[in-house]
Amino acid sequence: MAAQSSNRETVSRATDATASAMRPQWVPVNAHEAPGALVVVAPLPAVMPHDITIELGPSTLRISARLRSSGPREYLLHEWEYGGYEREIDLPEEFRGGLEASLTNGQLVVRVLRGPFTGPVSVHPHELPTERGTPGESSPPTR
Repeated sequence: MAAQSSNRETVSRATDATASAMRPQWVPVNAHEAPGALVVVAPLPAVMPHDITIELGPSTLRISARLRSSGPREYLLHEWEYGGYEREIDLPEEFRGGLEASLTNGQLVVRVLRGPFTGPVSVHPHELPTERGTPGESSPPTR
């Protein structure tokens, strides 16, 4: 048990050190217009819904995810981390009315609802309703 606890502490310290020293990784996105919403899709491998923050501002959408785990390893090739993602995109004026989001198989789907901006929103995907109504169950869209 002590060895397992020591290993967790080692991974936790390594993750904290990596997170404080790294620049967030830029995330590519695809965006398209759907009925009533602008749909933004971003690959976010190796993170969980509570790691992700989605922010709707007056004219932008910001997606970020904290570093998930960065245990000490001797990589032969190391091109990405488990998290530490960030992306901000400018929104068309007609899409600022609220958010819906889901994370499935490492793919984040954010629906920015058509409508006027009513104030900043900062949420995690598990706090929001989705098109299918799973996370957030019967909650109305966040506005």
